[in-house]
Amino acid sequence: MFVAHIPDGRARRLVVRTIEIGVPLLAVGVLLAAHLGALSPYPAMAVAVGTAAAVAAARLVRLAVRLHTGGTGFGPCRGAGFLGFGMVASALSSPALLLAPAGARPMVALGGLVLAFALYLFGMTMLPGAAGTVRVRLRRAFDGLSLGISLAFSAWVIPPAPLPPLALIAALLAVVGLPVVTITTLRAYEYRRSAALCGTGAGLAVFGHSLITVLLGSGASAEALPLLAVSLVVGPALIAAGARRARPPGQPPAVPGEPQTTLSAYPLLTIPAILATLSALWHLVTVGAFDATSILLGLAVIPTLVVREVLVMLDIRRYARRLATQEAHFRSLVSGANDLTMIVGADLLIRWQSPTAARLFGLSDADVLGRAFPNLMHPDDAADVTRVLTDVLAGREVPSGRPQLVTARLRDGHGSWRDTESTVSDQRAVPEVAALVVHVRDVSERQRLERKLNELAFTDELTGLANRRELMRTIVTQRAVAGHTGALLVIDLHGMSGINDAHGRQMGDAVLAEAGRRLKSGVGSADVVARLGGDEFAVVTVDRPVLAYATGTRLLTALTAPYPMPGAVLHLGTSIGLADLSGGDGVDDVLRRADLARLRARQLGRNRVEWYDDELEEQFTRRLDLERELPGAVRRGELDLVFQPVLDLDDQQPVGTEALLRWRNPALGTVLPAELLPVAEDLMLLEELARWVLDNACRQLAAWSQRPRPLWMSINISSRELIAPDFVSWVSASLAEHRVEPERLVVEIAEPRGAVDVPTVVTQLAGLRALGVRTALDDFGSGQASLAQLRRLPVDFLKVDRTLVTEGGTREGEHKPFIDVLVSLGKRFGLEIIAEGLETPGQVEQARRAGCKLGQGYALSRPAPAERVEAYLEEFPSPSR
Repeated sequence: MFVAHIPDGRARRLVVRTIEIGVPLLAVGVLLAAHLGALSPYPAMAVAVGTAAAVAAARLVRLAVRLHTGGTGFGPCRGAGFLGFGMVASALSSPALLLAPAGARPMVALGGLVLAFALYLFGMTMLPGAAGTVRVRLRRAFDGLSLGISLAFSAWVIPPAPLPPLALIAALLAVVGLPVVTITTLRAYEYRRSAALCGTGAGLAVFGHSLITVLLGSGASAEALPLLAVSLVVGPALIAAGARRARPPGQPPAVPGEPQTTLSAYPLLTIPAILATLSALWHLVTVGAFDATSILLGLAVIPTLVVREVLVMLDIRRYARRLATQEAHFRSLVSGANDLTMIVGADLLIRWQSPTAARLFGLSDADVLGRAFPNLMHPDDAADVTRVLTDVLAGREVPSGRPQLVTARLRDGHGSWRDTESTVSDQRAVPEVAALVVHVRDVSERQRLERKLNELAFTDELTGLANRRELMRTIVTQRAVAGHTGALLVIDLHGMSGINDAHGRQMGDAVLAEAGRRLKSGVGSADVVARLGGDEFAVVTVDRPVLAYATGTRLLTALTAPYPMPGAVLHLGTSIGLADLSGGDGVDDVLRRADLARLRARQLGRNRVEWYDDELEEQFTRRLDLERELPGAVRRGELDLVFQPVLDLDDQQPVGTEALLRWRNPALGTVLPAELLPVAEDLMLLEELARWVLDNACRQLAAWSQRPRPLWMSINISSRELIAPDFVSWVSASLAEHRVEPERLVVEIAEPRGAVDVPTVVTQLAGLRALGVRTALDDFGSGQASLAQLRRLPVDFLKVDRTLVTEGGTREGEHKPFIDVLVSLGKRFGLEIIAEGLETPGQVEQARRAGCKLGQGYALSRPAPAERVEAYLEEFPSPSR
């Protein structure tokens, strides 16, 4: 039992190869047997030639289909297809000879020859690499035609006897077709071995057809036909073998040895002329006169040569136009480029420069050619340029593999130095160049813009000083110096917002520019002045601490001096903080320390210079903790009130109390108003605290309303809280809610200072007095305009500042204490005087002798919670006792 199976790819190829080789060998064997008389000639030719040609044609048809389906299109597959059809014509011609009558066999042979001849010629000229265009194919045809006619002329005039017409036609086709096939084969540079096999096979097939036709046309015996038919078997086999060596689909084509457009064909022009000349001379010597046919053949050589030369001339013109167009295109590119191209030899001498030299750099050929390229550069850059060119000549390329870049200054034709960048490319391997190619580009404008952008990136636009980025870079550089010294001064100008509001932004910018000029002129040449933004400046000085402080004092004097401006003379306040550059963990830390010192200078009254110390750090941390914890203190119930009694200095009886705010935080401890209120003001919490104080004070007053001795209670309200539009209304609401008589509440305000709207304060105090609430002016005498404001402010009490109680003497012969003057002045305005801050019995006695009726201080009673104050009040008998 046999098991059939499909062979794998290797076995299939082996079977195909066996068939392609075995069939031609069997066909040759059949033809030799027929030639020896073992077989009949015509049937043997029909079987042998038809089978061998059919197998080879099948091979070419498969190749054509594979080329077409491989995506190469119809171009490459047409040559294989026409060769395959030529084999089919060969395969059909032999059976046709067998079937045709004896008299018609020469015509059948001639028809097969013409058909096979045309198909083989088309197939050869359309093979890849043989002739890519119609013009090239025409040149190949006329090259072969001229050579073939020359051979035909030679064959006609040399033989002693002429051929019959059919034999002559077949011979002429052979002598014309074979040169065309040969020349096409020799010109197929891309696939030489494949083209040689295909050309040899096609030539044998055409030669065999021609000989068979000549033999039949001459009426010769048929015994020689099988031997001649061997070429019709070997020819297709060679064509099939050449097809196997062709490029598989998808494989890139080989690099051609010579382009198809070559015009070098002088041997093809001389060979026909030499053959015709030698044949004519032979005929003249041996025969004599020429007949009409020989004359026509001789003359036919001339038109073919003329047509061929016309085609060559047309190609030459076309190529010349193409070259001219390419040259013009190249010249336009080079002339219109923004780069100067130079050819520099191995001796570094300039051999050629592009026409852009005059346009871009003002350089003529006389200025450049023959000079060394480094000599065109600035003397400081010439050594680097020489080194780079030497490295390129030595083959030392940059690691990236890119062309070497040369940055140097080049002297132009006007004597100016230009910043340039040049790329150097080694083209010594290119025969047409054989030198270095240098492309020079003018980058002066680009570098100028880069410098300008870099300057803008590190410069303040308004003042021309360094900006924050440049300041930080300077601090980093200074800190990196071994054993460095120096300090950072952060400067804050006060009053700029008022100048902008009153005189406009333009005036404010002029003041800032003047301040920057004063800073610049007040520091050393090694110091850096910067504007941080807005009205903040900074100075990095290399001086040691003492000199740095002196610099800060000098700058303070310069900045606080008047600013004469058009239409006004302006004044600014200044706070300066200093920090050592060597302190802190980095640049940001140095800047933060100097800013803390500036804040301390501002808090201590401005127009000061303060150094950073560790206490500032603690205060800063404390401030951050206060800002973090204060929001929500009311909700968490952390606020409390303590009360300090106000006594009548004559009988030492309590007549009132002052409610004092305390913030008792678990983490921060007890926070007094002096520390609490500035934080609340920054966090916009003053109104919330004031409402809480008023509400709890009224509640406590209501609780004490049943006591035999009625007491009034004062609360402290800032001027900012007082001028709130609804302040009077919510005071009235709180009194009504807790049923407290208005006259038992006293609202204390500090002396209005700064930008407080005094008329609004007067209006609000008048509104409180209209409710029945009494008012007091706290810390009287601590400001500069206290006396002037007594006439304007509608108040009932005047609380004398503690510093005024202790001034002056009390013994005889000394001048009268200043408190006596204030008491007399207050009584003249109808105000009741309260001396506050009494801490010793002597101060109490001095206030009493001065005429102060009421007093308050540690010498009389300390602040205490409500329960302790109630116990304290129990010690005093009621008025009815």
